[in-house]
Amino acid sequence: MASSLQNLSDYNPTTVPSGRGKKFGIAVAEWNQHITFALRDACIDTLIENGVKKEDIIVYTVPGTFELPYIAKKLARDNHVAAVICIGCVIKGETTHNDVINHSVAHALQDLNISMDIPFVFGVLTPNTEQQAIDRAGGQFGNKGVEAAVTALKMAVL
Repeated sequence: MASSLQNLSDYNPTTVPSGRGKKFGIAVAEWNQHITFALRDACIDTLIENGVKKEDIIVYTVPGTFELPYIAKKLARDNHVAAVICIGCVIKGETTHNDVINHSVAHALQDLNISMDIPFVFGVLTPNTEQQAIDRAGGQFGNKGVEAAVTALKMAVL
């Protein structure tokens, strides 16, 4: 469903398992940090609201979205987390760099999901414009960081 038809921050708390006793990793890109850090903060808040202790949330920051798969693998390998949430934002702009980065990151995270025994959550915004990103990072469509945290909590118990 298109995010323009729903609020990304809305979820039914009764359908989300507790994260109590679990560790979670968050890999966040610095590029477009006015967007990505808002996603990160909402993600952390949602994990805590659902029973995860702040000290059980490990956050690594990387320069850009392209670097997310590397640090996500490192988070999983070195920290024994229940899930890794990858947060980035690649705005289309004037060139096709977004296609290359978005596809590369999506495929790399898919490979990690298949090859490792924990979930890797794709919390990367792929908007056409900066305004579309703002709308999904706490703006009119809510915050995809919340959605990514809920996904990680649900997947961590499977």
